[in-house]
Amino acid sequence: MKGAARPHVSAPAPRGRGIKTPRQLMSEAIALSSRGLKNGRGGPFGAVVAKDGKIVGRGHNRVLADHDPTAHAEVVALRDAGRRLKRFHLDGCILYTSCEPCPMCLAAAYWARVDAIVFANARADAAAIGFGDAFLYDELKRPPRLRAMPMRRLLAKEAKAAFRAWAAWDRKTHYGPKA
Repeated sequence: MKGAARPHVSAPAPRGRGIKTPRQLMSEAIALSSRGLKNGRGGPFGAVVAKDGKIVGRGHNRVLADHDPTAHAEVVALRDAGRRLKRFHLDGCILYTSCEPCPMCLAAAYWARVDAIVFANARADAAAIGFGDAFLYDELKRPPRLRAMPMRRLLAKEAKAAFRAWAAWDRKTHYGPKA
């Protein structure tokens, strides 16, 4: 996304059936954060993915309900959008989230290639209620051997076989994040 034109997200969306303004889209993400919390499904986080002012994906934190540590609101919304649009790249879409994404959700948004992220609460707000991500941001800066969680390589040579097969495969679809 570096160097790319950034979409303007504060102007009202064009009028039309189902078209919502950025404020309405954020309000929906905030409403989802409360819904998940009230249902005891997870933390107070909600997100929507919008394309041309229309919601194409919704999610609220489902970590507790799904017994899935990756079921954060943003990831749930990105998965929903991918299913609905029948594609894994979500270019042309904007992620609206009730809180600044954690490192995992930020990475997921990059992998999905959304055009922009709009958030309400900041990292510091999440940290104030027990959802501090500073440790994770710091860990990502460290080389693997210096991280708090032990990491070591094993069978690297053997694992390269699948990478060589991928590199030679003529039907592969590239799906990594844009640089």
